Amino acid sequence: MSQPAPTLAAGTVGTVGTVETQYLDLPEPVRLDCGRELHSVRVAYETYGVLSPRRDNVILVCHALSGDAHAAGLAKAPSGQSTRDGFGAEDRDGAAGSGLGWWDGMIGPGKAFDTDRFFVVSTNLLGGCRGTTGPSSIDPSTGRPYGPDFPVITVADMVRTQRAFLVALGIERLAAVAGGSLGGMQALEWAVLFPDQVDAVVAIASTHALHPQGVAWNAIARDSIMRDPAWQGGHYYGTGRAPDAGMGVARMVGHITYLSAPALDDKFGRRLQFADDIRYTIIEPEFEVESYLRHQADSFVKRFDANTYLYTSRALTYFDLARQHGGGSLARALEGVAARTLLIAFSSDWLYPPSASEEIEQALRALGKPVEFEVIEAPYGHDCFLLEEARQTPIIRRFLSRGGAGLTSRERPS
Repeated sequence: MSQPAPTLAAGTVGTVGTVETQYLDLPEPVRLDCGRELHSVRVAYETYGVLSPRRDNVILVCHALSGDAHAAGLAKAPSGQSTRDGFGAEDRDGAAGSGLGWWDGMIGPGKAFDTDRFFVVSTNLLGGCRGTTGPSSIDPSTGRPYGPDFPVITVADMVRTQRAFLVALGIERLAAVAGGSLGGMQALEWAVLFPDQVDAVVAIASTHALHPQGVAWNAIARDSIMRDPAWQGGHYYGTGRAPDAGMGVARMVGHITYLSAPALDDKFGRRLQFADDIRYTIIEPEFEVESYLRHQADSFVKRFDANTYLYTSRALTYFDLARQHGGGSLARALEGVAARTLLIAFSSDWLYPPSASEEIEQALRALGKPVEFEVIEAPYGHDCFLLEEARQTPIIRRFLSRGGAGLTSRERPS
Protein backbone atom coordinates (compact mmCIF):
# COMPACT_ATOMS: atom_id res chain seq x y z
CA MET A 1 0.00 0.00 0.00
CA SER A 2 1.16 3.54 -0.60
CA GLN A 3 1.94 5.95 2.21
CA PRO A 4 -0.38 8.99 2.21
CA ALA A 5 0.93 11.66 -0.12
CA PRO A 6 1.21 15.26 1.06
CA THR A 7 -1.98 17.32 0.82
CA LEU A 8 -2.00 19.24 -2.45
CA ALA A 9 -4.12 22.01 -3.88
CA ALA A 10 -6.76 20.87 -6.36
CA GLY A 11 -5.23 20.20 -9.77
CA THR A 12 -1.67 20.04 -8.45
CA VAL A 13 0.48 17.21 -9.77
CA GLY A 14 2.09 15.15 -7.00
CA THR A 15 3.42 11.78 -5.97
CA VAL A 16 1.74 8.77 -4.39
CA GLY A 17 4.66 8.63 -1.97
CA THR A 18 6.56 5.59 -0.76
CA VAL A 19 5.02 2.26 -1.74
CA GLU A 20 5.46 -1.32 -0.58
CA THR A 21 4.35 -4.23 -2.76
CA GLN A 22 1.72 -6.46 -1.14
CA TYR A 23 0.83 -10.12 -1.80
CA LEU A 24 -2.45 -12.03 -1.83
CA ASP A 25 -2.97 -15.77 -2.15
CA LEU A 26 -6.09 -16.61 -4.17
CA PRO A 27 -8.55 -18.81 -2.28
CA GLU A 28 -9.41 -20.90 -5.35
CA PRO A 29 -7.38 -22.42 -8.22
CA VAL A 30 -7.31 -20.63 -11.56
CA ARG A 31 -8.75 -22.51 -14.53
CA LEU A 32 -6.61 -21.95 -17.63
CA ASP A 33 -7.34 -21.95 -21.37
CA CYS A 34 -4.93 -24.86 -21.85
CA GLY A 35 -7.27 -27.02 -19.76
CA ARG A 36 -5.16 -27.14 -16.60
CA GLU A 37 -5.84 -25.69 -13.17
CA LEU A 38 -3.21 -23.67 -11.35
CA HIS A 39 -3.33 -24.06 -7.59
CA SER A 40 -1.93 -21.83 -4.83
CA VAL A 41 -1.71 -18.72 -7.00
CA ARG A 42 -0.12 -15.68 -5.36
CA VAL A 43 -0.62 -12.16 -6.77
CA ALA A 44 1.77 -9.26 -6.13
CA TYR A 45 0.06 -5.88 -6.14
CA GLU A 46 0.18 -2.23 -5.17
CA THR A 47 -2.60 0.30 -4.64
CA TYR A 48 -2.61 4.09 -4.83
CA GLY A 49 -5.32 6.47 -3.64
CA VAL A 50 -8.40 5.82 -1.52
CA LEU A 51 -11.19 3.35 -2.24
CA SER A 52 -14.54 5.12 -2.24
CA PRO A 53 -17.32 3.94 0.10
CA ARG A 54 -19.27 2.70 -2.94
CA ARG A 55 -16.15 0.99 -4.33
CA ASP A 56 -16.88 2.58 -7.71
CA ASN A 57 -13.62 4.43 -8.32
CA VAL A 58 -11.24 1.55 -9.02
CA ILE A 59 -8.85 1.67 -11.98
CA LEU A 60 -6.83 -1.45 -12.77
CA VAL A 61 -3.50 -0.69 -14.46
CA CYS A 62 -1.99 -3.59 -16.45
CA HIS A 63 1.70 -3.74 -17.30
CA ALA A 64 3.60 -4.69 -20.45
CA LEU A 65 5.93 -7.67 -20.90
CA SER A 66 8.80 -6.48 -18.69
CA GLY A 67 6.80 -4.58 -16.06
CA ASP A 68 5.62 -5.49 -12.60
CA ALA A 69 3.24 -4.42 -9.82
CA HIS A 70 5.31 -1.35 -8.92
CA ALA A 71 3.65 1.15 -11.23
CA ALA A 72 3.95 4.40 -9.25
CA GLY A 73 5.69 6.06 -6.35
CA LEU A 74 9.03 5.26 -4.77
CA ALA A 75 9.61 1.66 -3.73
CA LYS A 76 10.11 1.24 0.01
CA ALA A 77 12.88 -1.26 -0.72
CA PRO A 78 14.26 -0.53 -4.24
CA SER A 79 15.72 -3.55 -5.98
CA GLY A 80 18.38 -1.48 -7.72
CA GLN A 81 17.04 -2.55 -11.12
CA SER A 82 14.46 -0.21 -12.61
CA THR A 83 11.48 -1.28 -14.70
CA ARG A 84 11.36 2.27 -16.12
CA ASP A 85 13.28 1.05 -19.13
CA GLY A 86 11.75 3.08 -21.91
CA PHE A 87 14.09 4.72 -24.43
CA GLY A 88 16.06 7.43 -22.63
CA ALA A 89 14.63 6.56 -19.22
CA GLU A 90 18.01 6.91 -17.51
CA ASP A 91 18.48 10.40 -18.91
CA ARG A 92 15.02 11.34 -17.66
CA ASP A 93 15.04 9.75 -14.20
CA GLY A 94 18.64 10.00 -13.05
CA ALA A 95 19.54 8.27 -9.79
CA ALA A 96 15.89 8.08 -8.64
CA GLY A 97 14.90 5.81 -11.52
CA SER A 98 15.67 2.52 -9.81
CA GLY A 99 13.01 3.13 -7.17
CA LEU A 100 10.29 4.79 -9.27
CA GLY A 101 7.29 2.90 -10.59
CA TRP A 102 7.29 2.16 -14.31
CA TRP A 103 4.33 4.54 -14.96
CA ASP A 104 5.02 7.05 -12.20
CA GLY A 105 4.38 9.99 -14.52
CA MET A 106 0.85 8.75 -15.17
CA ILE A 107 -0.36 7.73 -11.70
CA GLY A 108 -0.73 10.15 -8.79
CA PRO A 109 -2.48 13.33 -7.67
CA GLY A 110 -3.37 15.45 -10.71
CA LYS A 111 -1.91 12.94 -13.17
CA ALA A 112 -3.64 10.95 -15.92
CA PHE A 113 -4.89 8.37 -13.41
CA ASP A 114 -5.64 10.85 -10.66
CA THR A 115 -5.33 9.31 -7.20
CA ASP A 116 -7.26 12.25 -5.73
CA ARG A 117 -10.25 10.67 -7.51
CA PHE A 118 -9.39 7.06 -8.25
CA PHE A 119 -8.19 4.02 -6.36
CA VAL A 120 -5.56 2.65 -8.71
CA VAL A 121 -4.57 -1.02 -8.49
CA SER A 122 -1.56 -2.55 -10.24
CA THR A 123 -0.76 -6.27 -10.21
CA ASN A 124 2.12 -8.35 -11.50
CA LEU A 125 0.57 -10.54 -14.18
CA LEU A 126 0.17 -14.32 -14.01
CA GLY A 127 3.38 -16.00 -15.13
CA GLY A 128 5.45 -13.11 -13.81
CA CYS A 129 8.70 -13.19 -11.88
CA ARG A 130 8.12 -10.19 -9.63
CA GLY A 131 5.90 -11.73 -6.97
CA THR A 132 2.99 -13.30 -8.86
CA THR A 133 3.02 -17.05 -9.46
CA GLY A 134 5.09 -17.97 -12.51
CA PRO A 135 7.66 -20.46 -13.79
CA SER A 136 10.19 -19.53 -11.08
CA SER A 137 7.63 -20.13 -8.30
CA ILE A 138 7.54 -23.31 -6.26
CA ASP A 139 5.19 -25.99 -7.58
CA PRO A 140 3.30 -27.13 -4.44
CA SER A 141 3.04 -30.66 -5.84
CA THR A 142 6.83 -31.13 -6.13
CA GLY A 143 8.42 -28.55 -3.84
CA ARG A 144 10.61 -27.38 -6.75
CA PRO A 145 10.32 -24.44 -9.16
CA TYR A 146 7.84 -25.08 -11.97
CA GLY A 147 10.30 -24.25 -14.74
CA PRO A 148 8.98 -25.57 -18.07
CA ASP A 149 6.29 -27.56 -16.23
CA PHE A 150 4.43 -24.29 -15.66
CA PRO A 151 1.28 -24.36 -17.81
CA VAL A 152 1.17 -22.33 -21.01
CA ILE A 153 -0.93 -19.25 -20.30
CA THR A 154 -2.91 -16.69 -22.29
CA VAL A 155 -3.84 -13.05 -21.83
CA ALA A 156 -7.32 -14.27 -20.90
CA ASP A 157 -5.78 -16.36 -18.11
CA MET A 158 -4.01 -13.24 -16.84
CA VAL A 159 -7.30 -11.35 -16.83
CA ARG A 160 -9.20 -14.12 -15.03
CA THR A 161 -6.49 -14.13 -12.39
CA GLN A 162 -6.81 -10.38 -11.98
CA ARG A 163 -10.57 -10.76 -11.64
CA ALA A 164 -10.22 -13.44 -8.96
CA PHE A 165 -7.76 -11.19 -7.13
CA LEU A 166 -10.14 -8.20 -7.21
CA VAL A 167 -13.04 -10.33 -5.99
CA ALA A 168 -10.86 -11.43 -3.07
CA LEU A 169 -10.37 -7.73 -2.28
CA GLY A 170 -14.13 -7.17 -2.42
CA ILE A 171 -14.03 -5.19 -5.67
CA GLU A 172 -16.77 -6.19 -8.10
CA ARG A 173 -16.59 -3.42 -10.69
CA LEU A 174 -13.94 -1.30 -12.38
CA ALA A 175 -14.25 2.35 -13.34
CA ALA A 176 -11.55 1.64 -15.91
CA VAL A 177 -8.91 -0.83 -17.02
CA ALA A 178 -5.81 0.71 -18.58
CA GLY A 179 -2.49 -0.35 -19.99
CA GLY A 180 0.01 -0.04 -22.79
CA SER A 181 1.25 -2.75 -25.16
CA LEU A 182 0.52 -6.13 -23.52
CA GLY A 183 -1.24 -4.10 -20.82
CA GLY A 184 -3.60 -2.73 -23.46
CA MET A 185 -4.32 -6.29 -24.62
CA GLN A 186 -5.33 -7.15 -21.07
CA ALA A 187 -7.59 -4.09 -20.92
CA LEU A 188 -9.35 -5.10 -24.15
CA GLU A 189 -9.68 -8.69 -22.92
CA TRP A 190 -11.34 -7.38 -19.76
CA ALA A 191 -13.95 -5.54 -21.84
CA VAL A 192 -14.75 -8.71 -23.77
CA LEU A 193 -14.68 -11.25 -20.92
CA PHE A 194 -16.40 -9.13 -18.28
CA PRO A 195 -18.49 -6.53 -20.15
CA ASP A 196 -20.82 -5.86 -17.22
CA GLN A 197 -17.95 -5.16 -14.81
CA VAL A 198 -15.91 -2.57 -16.74
CA ASP A 199 -17.02 1.02 -17.29
CA ALA A 200 -14.10 2.19 -19.43
CA VAL A 201 -11.04 0.89 -21.25
CA VAL A 202 -7.84 2.82 -21.98
CA ALA A 203 -5.71 0.81 -24.45
CA ILE A 204 -2.46 2.53 -25.40
CA ALA A 205 -0.02 1.46 -28.12
CA SER A 206 -1.81 -1.87 -28.32
CA THR A 207 -3.68 -4.11 -30.74
CA HIS A 208 -6.41 -6.72 -31.10
CA ALA A 209 -3.79 -9.15 -32.49
CA LEU A 210 -0.05 -8.81 -32.93
CA HIS A 211 0.91 -8.41 -36.60
CA PRO A 212 2.96 -11.22 -38.22
CA GLN A 213 6.15 -9.17 -38.03
CA GLY A 214 5.66 -8.83 -34.27
CA VAL A 215 5.02 -12.57 -33.97
CA ALA A 216 8.26 -13.19 -35.88
CA TRP A 217 10.39 -10.91 -33.69
CA ASN A 218 8.99 -12.58 -30.57
CA ALA A 219 9.84 -16.00 -32.02
CA ILE A 220 13.46 -14.91 -32.54
CA ALA A 221 13.66 -13.62 -28.97
CA ARG A 222 12.28 -16.86 -27.51
CA ASP A 223 14.56 -18.95 -29.71
CA SER A 224 17.62 -17.06 -28.52
CA ILE A 225 16.79 -18.09 -24.95
CA MET A 226 16.01 -21.71 -25.71
CA ARG A 227 19.16 -22.15 -27.83
CA ASP A 228 21.35 -21.01 -24.94
CA PRO A 229 22.81 -24.25 -23.44
CA ALA A 230 22.42 -22.70 -19.98
CA TRP A 231 18.63 -22.77 -20.43
CA GLN A 232 18.82 -26.53 -19.77
CA GLY A 233 15.35 -27.18 -21.10
CA GLY A 234 14.02 -24.63 -18.63
CA HIS A 235 15.34 -26.47 -15.56
CA TYR A 236 18.10 -23.99 -14.74
CA TYR A 237 16.94 -22.97 -11.26
CA GLY A 238 19.42 -23.94 -8.57
CA THR A 239 22.08 -25.09 -11.06
CA GLY A 240 24.27 -22.04 -10.81
CA ARG A 241 23.76 -21.33 -14.51
CA ALA A 242 21.06 -19.27 -16.22
CA PRO A 243 20.55 -18.45 -19.91
CA ASP A 244 21.79 -14.89 -19.51
CA ALA A 245 23.42 -14.83 -22.95
CA GLY A 246 20.25 -15.88 -24.75
CA MET A 247 18.13 -13.65 -22.54
CA GLY A 248 20.39 -10.71 -23.33
CA VAL A 249 19.97 -11.25 -27.07
CA ALA A 250 16.20 -11.55 -26.59
CA ARG A 251 16.21 -8.23 -24.78
CA MET A 252 18.29 -6.54 -27.47
CA VAL A 253 15.95 -7.84 -30.18
CA GLY A 254 12.88 -6.77 -28.23
CA HIS A 255 14.30 -3.36 -27.41
CA ILE A 256 15.00 -2.56 -31.05
CA THR A 257 11.38 -3.38 -31.93
CA TYR A 258 10.24 -0.83 -29.34
CA LEU A 259 12.19 1.99 -31.03
CA SER A 260 12.02 3.79 -34.35
CA ALA A 261 14.74 4.40 -36.93
CA PRO A 262 14.59 8.22 -36.49
CA ALA A 263 14.91 7.87 -32.70
CA LEU A 264 17.98 5.67 -33.02
CA ASP A 265 19.52 7.98 -35.59
CA ASP A 266 18.88 11.04 -33.44
CA LYS A 267 20.33 9.52 -30.25
CA PHE A 268 23.24 7.53 -31.68
CA GLY A 269 23.77 8.10 -35.38
CA ARG A 270 26.93 6.23 -36.39
CA ARG A 271 28.99 7.64 -33.54
CA LEU A 272 31.84 5.43 -32.34
CA GLN A 273 31.87 4.39 -28.71
CA PHE A 274 35.48 4.31 -27.57
CA ALA A 275 37.74 5.83 -30.22
CA ASP A 276 38.06 8.39 -32.96
CA ASP A 277 38.38 5.60 -35.50
CA ILE A 278 37.36 1.95 -35.82
CA ARG A 279 39.45 -0.62 -33.93
CA TYR A 280 38.99 -3.62 -36.22
CA THR A 281 37.25 -5.84 -33.64
CA ILE A 282 34.33 -8.22 -33.94
CA ILE A 283 34.12 -8.85 -30.19
CA GLU A 284 33.86 -5.41 -28.62
CA PRO A 285 31.23 -2.79 -29.48
CA GLU A 286 32.46 -0.19 -31.94
CA PHE A 287 29.39 2.04 -32.09
CA GLU A 288 27.40 3.77 -29.36
CA VAL A 289 24.23 1.94 -30.36
CA GLU A 290 25.99 -1.42 -29.87
CA SER A 291 27.17 -0.43 -26.40
CA TYR A 292 23.67 0.79 -25.55
CA LEU A 293 22.11 -2.55 -26.49
CA ARG A 294 24.66 -4.46 -24.42
CA HIS A 295 23.86 -2.24 -21.46
CA GLN A 296 20.15 -2.92 -21.91
CA ALA A 297 20.82 -6.66 -22.03
CA ASP A 298 23.08 -6.66 -18.97
CA SER A 299 20.55 -4.67 -16.92
CA PHE A 300 17.59 -6.78 -17.95
CA VAL A 301 19.02 -10.19 -17.09
CA LYS A 302 19.65 -9.00 -13.52
CA ARG A 303 15.95 -8.44 -12.86
CA PHE A 304 13.97 -10.74 -15.14
CA ASP A 305 13.47 -14.49 -15.43
CA ALA A 306 14.06 -16.14 -18.80
CA ASN A 307 11.17 -18.59 -18.47
CA THR A 308 8.81 -15.75 -17.62
CA TYR A 309 9.95 -14.03 -20.82
CA LEU A 310 9.14 -17.19 -22.81
CA TYR A 311 5.69 -17.63 -21.31
CA THR A 312 4.69 -13.98 -21.49
CA SER A 313 5.96 -13.59 -25.03
CA ARG A 314 3.98 -16.64 -26.10
CA ALA A 315 0.83 -15.29 -24.42
CA LEU A 316 0.97 -11.99 -26.29
CA THR A 317 1.47 -13.77 -29.63
CA TYR A 318 -1.54 -16.00 -28.92
CA PHE A 319 -3.70 -12.94 -28.24
CA ASP A 320 -6.23 -12.52 -31.06
CA LEU A 321 -9.68 -11.19 -30.12
CA ALA A 322 -11.22 -12.14 -33.47
CA ARG A 323 -10.02 -15.75 -33.26
CA GLN A 324 -10.75 -16.16 -29.57
CA HIS A 325 -14.16 -14.55 -29.38
CA GLY A 326 -15.48 -13.85 -32.86
CA GLY A 327 -14.92 -16.87 -35.07
CA GLY A 328 -12.44 -14.77 -37.06
CA SER A 329 -14.52 -11.58 -36.96
CA LEU A 330 -13.29 -8.67 -34.83
CA ALA A 331 -16.72 -7.03 -34.94
CA ARG A 332 -18.36 -10.19 -33.64
CA ALA A 333 -15.76 -10.44 -30.87
CA LEU A 334 -16.55 -6.89 -29.72
CA GLU A 335 -20.36 -7.16 -29.90
CA GLY A 336 -20.79 -7.56 -26.16
CA VAL A 337 -18.44 -4.74 -25.11
CA ALA A 338 -20.27 -2.23 -22.91
CA ALA A 339 -17.32 -0.09 -21.81
CA ARG A 340 -16.43 3.29 -23.22
CA THR A 341 -13.13 2.84 -25.03
CA LEU A 342 -10.16 5.17 -25.48
CA LEU A 343 -7.46 4.09 -27.93
CA ILE A 344 -4.14 5.95 -28.10
CA ALA A 345 -1.49 5.15 -30.71
CA PHE A 346 1.79 6.74 -31.75
CA SER A 347 2.75 7.70 -35.29
CA SER A 348 6.22 6.07 -35.20
CA ASP A 349 5.17 2.78 -33.55
CA TRP A 350 5.69 0.08 -36.17
CA LEU A 351 5.32 -2.85 -33.75
CA TYR A 352 1.83 -1.82 -32.59
CA PRO A 353 0.98 0.56 -35.42
CA PRO A 354 -1.89 3.09 -35.37
CA SER A 355 -3.64 0.98 -38.03
CA ALA A 356 -4.22 -1.75 -35.42
CA SER A 357 -5.99 0.68 -33.08
CA GLU A 358 -7.90 2.10 -36.04
CA GLU A 359 -9.25 -1.37 -36.82
CA ILE A 360 -10.59 -1.62 -33.27
CA GLU A 361 -12.10 1.85 -33.51
CA GLN A 362 -13.85 1.07 -36.79
CA ALA A 363 -15.27 -2.19 -35.44
CA LEU A 364 -16.58 -0.53 -32.27
CA ARG A 365 -17.98 2.44 -34.17
CA ALA A 366 -19.77 0.16 -36.63
CA LEU A 367 -21.38 -1.55 -33.65
CA GLY A 368 -22.52 1.79 -32.22
CA LYS A 369 -20.14 1.52 -29.25
CA PRO A 370 -18.66 4.65 -27.63
CA VAL A 371 -15.03 4.91 -28.71
CA GLU A 372 -12.37 7.60 -29.02
CA PHE A 373 -9.12 7.28 -30.96
CA GLU A 374 -6.08 9.55 -30.74
CA VAL A 375 -2.82 9.32 -32.67
CA ILE A 376 0.06 11.22 -31.08
CA GLU A 377 2.84 12.36 -33.41
CA ALA A 378 6.04 11.31 -31.66
CA PRO A 379 9.36 9.88 -32.84
CA TYR A 380 10.24 7.22 -30.25
CA GLY A 381 8.37 4.19 -31.59
CA HIS A 382 6.53 1.80 -29.29
CA ASP A 383 8.32 3.17 -26.21
CA CYS A 384 6.26 6.36 -26.58
CA PHE A 385 3.64 4.97 -24.20
CA LEU A 386 6.30 5.09 -21.46
CA LEU A 387 7.87 8.38 -22.54
CA GLU A 388 5.09 10.64 -23.83
CA GLU A 389 3.29 10.81 -20.49
CA ALA A 390 2.67 14.56 -20.62
CA ARG A 391 0.91 14.32 -23.99
CA GLN A 392 -1.22 11.34 -22.97
CA THR A 393 -2.31 12.88 -19.68
CA PRO A 394 -4.84 15.50 -20.89
CA ILE A 395 -6.40 13.00 -23.30
CA ILE A 396 -6.90 10.42 -20.57
CA ARG A 397 -8.08 12.94 -17.97
CA ARG A 398 -10.74 14.29 -20.34
CA PHE A 399 -11.88 10.77 -21.21
CA LEU A 400 -12.15 9.63 -17.60
CA SER A 401 -13.88 12.83 -16.47
CA ARG A 402 -16.75 12.08 -18.86
CA GLY A 403 -17.45 8.81 -17.05
CA GLY A 404 -18.36 10.02 -13.58
CA ALA A 405 -16.59 7.49 -11.38
CA GLY A 406 -14.37 9.11 -8.80
CA LEU A 407 -16.08 12.50 -9.27
CA THR A 408 -18.00 14.44 -6.67
CA SER A 409 -21.66 15.21 -7.34
CA ARG A 410 -20.68 18.72 -8.46
CA GLU A 411 -18.12 17.36 -10.93
CA ARG A 412 -20.23 14.63 -12.54
CA PRO A 413 -21.30 15.43 -16.12
CA SER A 414 -24.98 16.23 -16.43
